Amino acid sequence: MSSENPTAQSRKRSHDELEGNGKNGRTNADDAGESSSDDDLGPALPAAIGPKKKRRKLPYEKLYVAALPASPRYHKSLMHKEQLSFITTTPVTDFLITTSTDGVVKFWKKVSAGVEFVKEYKVHDGEIRCISVSQDGRSLATAGADSTVKIFDVAAYDLLSMLELSSPAQSICWVHNRAASLPLLAVAEEGNNDIKIFDGRGEKTDPIESVTNLHKTPVTVMAYNNAYNCVVSADEGGMIEYWSPSGTHEKPEGLFEYKSSTNLFEFKKSKSVPSSITMSPSGSQFATFSFPDRKIRIFDFSTGKLYRTYDEAIITLTEMQQAGTALQKLEDVDFGRRLAVERDLEQPNTRGKVNVIFDESGHFILYGSILGIKAINTLTNRVIKVFGKDEPFRAVNLALYQGAPQKKGVVTAQMAASSNPLLAEAEERDPLLVCTAAGKVRFYMFSNDDTINKSTRDVNNEKPKQLGLRGRGAEEKQTQSGTGATIHTSYGDIQIRLFPEAAPKAVENFVTHSRNGYYNNTIFHRVIRKFMIQCGDPLGDGTGGESIWGKEFEDEFSTLKHDKLYTVSMANAGPNTNGSQFFITTVEKAPWLDNKHTIFGRAVRGLDVVHRIENARVYKEKPEEDIKIVSISVE
Repeated sequence: MSSENPTAQSRKRSHDELEGNGKNGRTNADDAGESSSDDDLGPALPAAIGPKKKRRKLPYEKLYVAALPASPRYHKSLMHKEQLSFITTTPVTDFLITTSTDGVVKFWKKVSAGVEFVKEYKVHDGEIRCISVSQDGRSLATAGADSTVKIFDVAAYDLLSMLELSSPAQSICWVHNRAASLPLLAVAEEGNNDIKIFDGRGEKTDPIESVTNLHKTPVTVMAYNNAYNCVVSADEGGMIEYWSPSGTHEKPEGLFEYKSSTNLFEFKKSKSVPSSITMSPSGSQFATFSFPDRKIRIFDFSTGKLYRTYDEAIITLTEMQQAGTALQKLEDVDFGRRLAVERDLEQPNTRGKVNVIFDESGHFILYGSILGIKAINTLTNRVIKVFGKDEPFRAVNLALYQGAPQKKGVVTAQMAASSNPLLAEAEERDPLLVCTAAGKVRFYMFSNDDTINKSTRDVNNEKPKQLGLRGRGAEEKQTQSGTGATIHTSYGDIQIRLFPEAAPKAVENFVTHSRNGYYNNTIFHRVIRKFMIQCGDPLGDGTGGESIWGKEFEDEFSTLKHDKLYTVSMANAGPNTNGSQFFITTVEKAPWLDNKHTIFGRAVRGLDVVHRIENARVYKEKPEEDIKIVSISVE
């Protein structure tokens, strides 16, 4: 059937009309009302004849874009000693807070241009699992692998209290509005379906109350909506729930009546779990990032309806790259390198750090991607800006500041009418986009400052680890050590971070052997799934290998434990029998190895390669096909 011309009226033509138009049956446009009807056979009119579809336009879009950082490249980066895990800004109080995998929290104050360091705390024995800032910007909570929650007064950058849990928290969230007199902190623990609510002042260490029978599996992430005084939580089964932090904890009034009328079952259907939930500034929408489908979804909060979906799945990225329809065409080698980093994000210790954020208008979302940090106008459905597309890192956790840190509290009419340059400078906005990056100990800041100096923008604000060594001995020691290495295998590259301060002899032994080519063409001779992969024996059967000193050397035990995936340790035949062999763990916790095997590093990139080796076919723990170390390069 032909398409109907929307510009003309449709009517049926009689037999007489058809007869009067000649033998060939053609009609005159005037007689036919300038259109063929639904009863006509033949090709449809071209779409160009109809009216053009109007493109959606966001009023004042240029103003919203101008409120974002102007420079697409970062102007400065600062350090932690270990990899960054989370980063956030505080409303009202104007602080930037960064955390790292060694349990350290740093407070930075937003100033007129950039940030200034304020204070540092070593708050957890182990990795920080999650953090939360209250709506009023006055309270910060951090949860660690040591089964504790620490509560801070942000304005005073002071540690107020500690909560001890029965197991590590998977998610924490402040669940009180800006004007509340009693701050409330919701905590969801590993292996527990209930959500506990604590006194946020820390005066009582026991829960005030618990939210029970809401989720059937442990909660992984929560977010609080100040406008509706409502919490959205997601569990390991992909179920989304709305609940009130007070009273009976039922869903607040004024929202959807039946869950079946919403799209909140999207995660359950796709067998995915949100890694983050972020509320828009007005509370009218919330955005999620989920694994393993790697989709960004934006929901209308009151109806629970799906508003937008953006697909960042690896298969989608690959198809767009091959078809040439991607936002930016990459060289094949560069695309392959970036794709390996994307796969690493799916590891359990990384996926919880990936987030999506809104700008202050609520019209734009920002998130890290294979092509940089995308800023998308959700109304027009277009990418309006990309940050860091030419930078050598993959952004993971994002935070955005769009205030005016030096803004005066009171401005009179006379002051506003004057041409005082100091007042104008104080009123000027200083937007700052901050991100962590995969496998990096730095966080990166994008601002309006477009004067990029590659030699000075990476600030070394942490002291060198070899600072205590002096003279020729220090130089000699530096040549025998290193902070990182890349193991080039026949399956791909594995990048590891070394710990010379914790195990100086083990690192010196590994670095010297690597530089001398001792490990070249050796094989992974012992592989046990869900445990470890072992290598470093020139004989290839687990019986050979010696240290750089020609004899066995002693163990070096430190505070490091086998409590994380991809720990790199020395293999031995008993106490103080270290030689050249080492292994990489593929199990999250292996306490039976503590104080028996020297830990001297941890794999941070190429984790998919580790798992490929781990899953290779083996016979009596030895891979049937040789998996070789081609070489090892030391940083």
